[in-house]
Formats: sequence, structure tokens, C-alpha cells
Amino acid sequence: MTDRSHASAAQRPHRHHWRRDLVELAALFCAVAVADGIANLVAHGPSGPLLLVASAVALLVTAGFHTWWARRHSHAPPPGPTAPAGPPGTAPQEEPGVAPAAGALWRMRTTVRDEPGSLASLCTALARAGVDILTLQTHPLPEGGTVDEFLLRSPAHLAPADLTRAVSRAGGRGTWIERADAHDLVDTPTRVLGLATRTALDAAELPLALRQLLGRCTIQSIPATTLSGRPNAGGDAPVEGVLEATVMRLRDPSGGAITVERPYLPFTPTEFARARALVELDARLGPRVPRSRDVLTLPEGNEITVRRADGSDLAAARAMHERCSDRTLSLRYHGPVADADRYLGHLLSPRFGRTLAATTASGRLVALGHLLWDGDETEIALLIEDEWQRRGIGSELLRRLLAMAVEAGGDSVYAVTQASNTGMVAAMRGLGLPLDYQIEEGTLVITARLEPAKAVRRAESGLRQENKPVW
Repeated sequence: MTDRSHASAAQRPHRHHWRRDLVELAALFCAVAVADGIANLVAHGPSGPLLLVASAVALLVTAGFHTWWARRHSHAPPPGPTAPAGPPGTAPQEEPGVAPAAGALWRMRTTVRDEPGSLASLCTALARAGVDILTLQTHPLPEGGTVDEFLLRSPAHLAPADLTRAVSRAGGRGTWIERADAHDLVDTPTRVLGLATRTALDAAELPLALRQLLGRCTIQSIPATTLSGRPNAGGDAPVEGVLEATVMRLRDPSGGAITVERPYLPFTPTEFARARALVELDARLGPRVPRSRDVLTLPEGNEITVRRADGSDLAAARAMHERCSDRTLSLRYHGPVADADRYLGHLLSPRFGRTLAATTASGRLVALGHLLWDGDETEIALLIEDEWQRRGIGSELLRRLLAMAVEAGGDSVYAVTQASNTGMVAAMRGLGLPLDYQIEEGTLVITARLEPAKAVRRAESGLRQENKPVW
């Protein structure tokens, strides 16, 4: 894009003056007169052949002199000085005024007038600042104007404020900019197709796909009814959805509504149409959960199968509740034990997160692990039947839930329990991640930061030959 902008600037027509035209016409007349005189002299003079040879020699000498003079006094800019060679192993010095090959990646969005030349002015301003345009999307607005979304590579020395000012001088308004990374280099059609594939394979992927499609935003799934059976406020949305500047509301195919909020940047009609297309795909495919299974052997020799769980496991989960002691249920739900069963429908729904189930060889459900989307945050929770506790099942479920959180792009996970729940504390410490502890009135909140786990995950994915989804 930068080279193209410079080329278009170089092709602008030059202004011709009448004085230059007169000089060129006079030179043409003089050349004709001289040619006529020489022709008469050669034709009627006694030394015609000698004069022809002398003229040829004079022309050759003149051409040689012109070539030497042109090389010595060229109008082209002088070549830049050659950087002195540094010691072995050092990087070469960059020439002043030349943008470095590797700069900063930025995602930028700005609004321009919907008229010819607006985008060209913006691209020219970016080219003058040494900024390379990697991708460009246009979002037409119904009230007029166009939102242009860029992926840019700028020189390392160019500050984002300077970049924003250059865009503003070129006619951009409401400019928003943030750092990008190598993952943003994927073109939009490829990224959207990838998100559609993930959504098609797993119903729990819809909120995550919406978040990756729309950038940093808060997504909430609101059930149609409360746990007591009354209509839930905000749990209804029309089939076509609602777009209100920084908030969009979509009808959840599994019931209720999905609310997406991005306070720092209004949604465009193009983004709204893409989000609706993902939701429609989810509705057409219906309930679905990957059926991958892993068989684990516990230290005492018993085999446990770990798999994804959904609403079809509701009866088995209630039966496990009946076998659990009141203390185990109170440590998990932090409330009246009689109300524990009412949460299961919500917990097993793939719309609100992902659930792992651990079953014995006979198919008996003995443990549940939940990864719950809580707005911008992610909660992690475990429930293990009493006689199966302290056998390593909790640690195994936690590691798998953590891998899911990393795969979903979360920055941290938190667990809410009681300060006396030493088993949960030990399992969280066994993750090997930085932990934060907050205790208030006997309730303990343990937060694990996922940056180290993300780094390990990226390293493992680089060595993996096949890109297999987690569950």
C-alpha cells in the first residue's frame, strides 16, 4: 500500500508554461536552418566528403562529453552513505529517515466521509509517515460515512499519538488504536471461517467466537427464566436482534438472550450482521458437544474416564449430589444444600461454559469440573464425590480446565471456596501458576494468572504437527 501511494503521487501531471513552449519552437527552427545550410555546403562545396567525416567526429566527441558531464552532474539525489561495517555479530545501522523493516503492529479504526478521495487521502498520510497498510476493511454506516479498519505496521520510533494526529489531519475522526500481534495477520474471511468451524463443532464455542470476532468486549448469556421460574430481566430478544451503538442483543438459540457490550467502540452494522450469522449457524446445528474421551489410571489402579458433559448428564449429576455429604456440597455451592440441584441445569449448559465429567468403568458419575464464563472473567469449580476425593481426580480436572481457559484466550481463572477447603487450595497450588488469595468472612477467592500457561501452550502448539482442539 505504501509503494502504491508513492506511485500515484509521482504520476500527477506537471504544469507546462508558455515560455518553455516558445523556447522549444525557436530551437526547432534553428535546427532546421543549420541542417539546411550544412546540406547546401556539402552538396555544392568542393570538400563535401571531408566535411561529413569531420561532422561525424564532432558528433562523437560531443556525445562522449555529454555522457561524462551527465554522470558527473546528475540531477538524481546522491546515493546514501554506506554504513561502516561494525564488529562481527552486530546488527547493521539503519539509515536516517528510512523505516525499519520490523516495526510495531497496530489495529486502527477511524471514520471518514463517504466521498471520493477520502480513503486515498488517508492512505497517503499513512504512507508519508512510513506506515505500511497490511489489511483494510470498510464498514459503511447507514447515516453516511464509512468506518475504515486497518492493520498497520509502523516504524518503531513512531508514537501512537503521532499516528493518530496524522490520521486526523487526513480527515479521519473518532480514531481508535490498539496494539496488535501476529495472530491478527490472518485475513478476515479466513478468521471468520475458522470461528464458524469452531462454533459448528462445539456449542460452548459461540460466546468465545463472538468475543474473538468483535475484539475486547463483555459477553453475557442471560437465561429466559430465573432459578425460581420467573421471567428474567433482559432474558428476551427479538429474532432479528437489536443493535444500540455499543451494545447488541441477540436471541440465544438455547433460550434467553446474549448481550454483547463494547463501551470503548460502537459496533458497526457489518459486525452486527457477522454476529447474527454465527448465532444463526448455532441455532441451525442444535445442541452438540464433542465426544472425546480420555481413560486415566489412578494411583491405586482404578480407571476413570474424563469427557465433556452437557444437559444429558443432568440425572446422573443429581444422583451424585444425593451421594455427596452436606459438607462437600456446602464447600462447592456456598449456600443452602437443598438448593444445590437447582444450579445443575445452568452449570451443564454449554452456553455458560464447559463441564468435564469423570466416570468410573461402570459409567457412574463421580466428579464434575466446571469452567464458567463470567463476563470478562472465568470461574473454575470442582465437585468430587466423597469416597473419590484425595485420589488425584481434582488435580487432573483442574489441569484440563486450565488448558481450556488458555485455549479460550483468558488471562486468569478464579476459584471461590472456603478457607477450610484444603483440598481445593492444594490442587490450585499444584498448577504451578502465580496465585492471588483474597479472604473475606471465611470465603476464599484464589486467582491464577495464565500468562505462563499461555507461553507453554504456544510452545507446545508450535511443535505439534496437527492442530487438534481441546475437547
